[in-house]
Amino acid sequence: MIVVFGSINLDLIFSVPRIPAPGETVLGPSTTIEPGGKGANQAVAAGRDGGSVIMAGAVGRDALADGALRLLRSAGVDLERVMAVEASTGCAAIAVDPDGNNAICVGSGANLLACASQIEGALLGPATTLVLQMEVPADQTAALIARGRASRARIVLNLAPAAALPEDALRALDVLVVNETEGAWLGIHLGCAATAEALRDCLGGVAVVLTRGADGAEVAAADVVWLEPARAVDAIDTTAAGDCFVGVLAHRLDQGETLRAAVERATIAAALCCTRHGSQGSIPAAAETNAFAGGFAQP
Repeated sequence: MIVVFGSINLDLIFSVPRIPAPGETVLGPSTTIEPGGKGANQAVAAGRDGGSVIMAGAVGRDALADGALRLLRSAGVDLERVMAVEASTGCAAIAVDPDGNNAICVGSGANLLACASQIEGALLGPATTLVLQMEVPADQTAALIARGRASRARIVLNLAPAAALPEDALRALDVLVVNETEGAWLGIHLGCAATAEALRDCLGGVAVVLTRGADGAEVAAADVVWLEPARAVDAIDTTAAGDCFVGVLAHRLDQGETLRAAVERATIAAALCCTRHGSQGSIPAAAETNAFAGGFAQP
């Protein structure tokens, strides 16, 4: 069972000829509105890959909430622990250029009221994979890490966006996922090099997956370091690729696969995600990832 504690947003996605510079207005031909939020995206990715997923988070009592939850429902994610609060539903504005690069602004809203107590103790145990990010209050995330560790759950943290957590919380993880920017921030914060191996060693052996976009994923587990190659695709939108990677990784670990096998599957799913426009809607189903994987030779 996978339990995701994190953000739930509605995304406004703008296709633009270039990412605006400070003070600049850039006109684009269209806008797409679809669900998003790192927590919700990762829950959908795990669900679409075949996982049994519970989502805990918060939305507002407003017109945005139903849209923000729409694809979670269609992915079969259990939403009983999503609460409605007196704040606006989280909303993100995403500018995407023709090369698939993006710039994102987020109004957190209801996400700032998400509480670790929404997840009861009975859900945490050795059969649970707990998935966390950094778009809800950090103190609540840290509290849930402590509870998960005490209950012997598997804990996967995507330190995104990069923000401070107590070092003992980071050391309590099973798997830490960061991109290059987040890895560089964490390396400075911990006083070590921004490599998967250095971060692993600094955190006392926590497995670290450092994603490098088209350059693949650098992985450091307890006794091995390797580079998982990226799958070559014509990327048109990278918005949800990182969340797709984390959700699929978590599902495969939850199924008992090795970290190497889980990273390989997550890399393939994220590559497919990059070939599609949109955020949460671009995340593939298991059958699509299976078919896509068949087009690549083994690395």
